[in-house]
Amino acid sequence: MSTARRLHFSYQDYLSALECSELKLEYCEGVIYAMAGGTPTHAELSVNAAAILKRELIGCSVFSSDLKVRVERTDLSAFPDVSVVCGERESSAIDRNALTNPILLVEVTSPSTEDYDRGEKLSHYKQLPSLAAVLFVSHRTQRITVVRRGATGWDELEFRAGERVVLQPPVLSFAVDEVYAGVTLER
Repeated sequence: MSTARRLHFSYQDYLSALECSELKLEYCEGVIYAMAGGTPTHAELSVNAAAILKRELIGCSVFSSDLKVRVERTDLSAFPDVSVVCGERESSAIDRNALTNPILLVEVTSPSTEDYDRGEKLSHYKQLPSLAAVLFVSHRTQRITVVRRGATGWDELEFRAGERVVLQPPVLSFAVDEVYAGVTLER
């Protein structure tokens, strides 16, 4: 009989590893995960989404994937592709560099992380009291999936080429085509 042993790291161990690492590292319940590097398509889609959000969400702060988001309730620290805060920024009590109150997150999908992003990671994100929506930007086709908090729970909407993404809150409207402008998609 084989018994696999899972290493458990403290959050301080994680922060120390992050300081020394050339890779982005995420943390969940004592486990440290190395994140794969992005493709040019992924990088372009992230920048396009951030630029649109920065332009449209006046008075809000828009952050790149360099900013860590911490879900205190589930012990997850992750680096979404784009994070948005409207109002005062709040940081984690155990990590002053980790945001705890995003209103909007963006994840650009990739072949290696799409299932995790849309599944387990989304489940963690939904535990953020401030979070109103998560946008998933597809790397394969012109499609943006919006998972948003409603009065009775979470629902999901899809927007495709030629359509406009409309959100409230935060009050936001933009063309799907604009996110994909000039981008060669992966297959």
